Amino acid sequence: MSFEVIKSGPLSLIQDFGRYGQQRIGYTQGGPMDEHAFLWANRLLGNPPGATQIEITYGGLELRAMSATTAALTGADLGATLNGKPVAPWFSFHLESGDRLFFNTPLKGLRAYLAVTGGLQVIPQLGSCSTVMREKIGGVDQQGGKLQQGDSIPYNGRKKSILMRVRRRYIPDYDASLNLRLMPGYQVHHFPAQSLQRLFSEQYTISQQIDRMGYRLSGVQIKCSLSGIVSEGISYGAVQIPSDGQPIVLMKDRQTIGGYPKVGCIAALDAAQLAQRMPGAGVRFCKVQLDEIVAERLRFNRFFKLTC
Repeated sequence: MSFEVIKSGPLSLIQDFGRYGQQRIGYTQGGPMDEHAFLWANRLLGNPPGATQIEITYGGLELRAMSATTAALTGADLGATLNGKPVAPWFSFHLESGDRLFFNTPLKGLRAYLAVTGGLQVIPQLGSCSTVMREKIGGVDQQGGKLQQGDSIPYNGRKKSILMRVRRRYIPDYDASLNLRLMPGYQVHHFPAQSLQRLFSEQYTISQQIDRMGYRLSGVQIKCSLSGIVSEGISYGAVQIPSDGQPIVLMKDRQTIGGYPKVGCIAALDAAQLAQRMPGAGVRFCKVQLDEIVAERLRFNRFFKLTC
């Protein structure tokens, strides 16, 4: 009972909710770039929130189901088809033995999430199945490899369950303008007031240099009185300012420590939306207080029954 990978596409990865508690020994958290879409895929199926899925970046993946189950698809619209017929995201659907799923190139968004009832049965490492290619950990091969043609991804065949969909009000518009709510960090006083004013008033463009480690933005140069800092731990959503003055938003596969000054950290839920934007899209920074973001995150965690 498994998926057989017929075509792998440019980047299809096994992900659960992440590898927490290991940064102290050099392993980053990994996990889904878009937590919102990932959690909805599991919710549609009644899975535990962190049940293992496939994160499909930019399409190109083709799978054959080797046993009947119920699946859910959320996140980007990659023009998915089931036996040649369109499958819309944000719905669950039945799979029969021999069915073929194919993901084309993006119509809206960048990353899609495919879940099955009970989750994919992949062996965890350091408490997680999440694939981090740079660290060579997780995934089907347990060496951080992306999915390859011929891979077998186990799951438990289950009886068909009731089909569900996500209500429209919970479905993000990945083409909408995006404001990144930034909580200033303790190094913010090293950035001149004029630079901070421009950071919060000018639009930035997502560059071609984006991956699961970070999103490099291009726009007005941000100056800092620090040329570097002693390397320190880096949080998800941290906004580094390297010597060229162009912000880098650090994502799920970021390095565990770094020596660039940081102007602050964006809200995790905004980082998830950033992960669905393509190069060329515009984003803006806006200042926000920590208590506002904490309250929002607590509501999010309660809704999805998260304990981490």
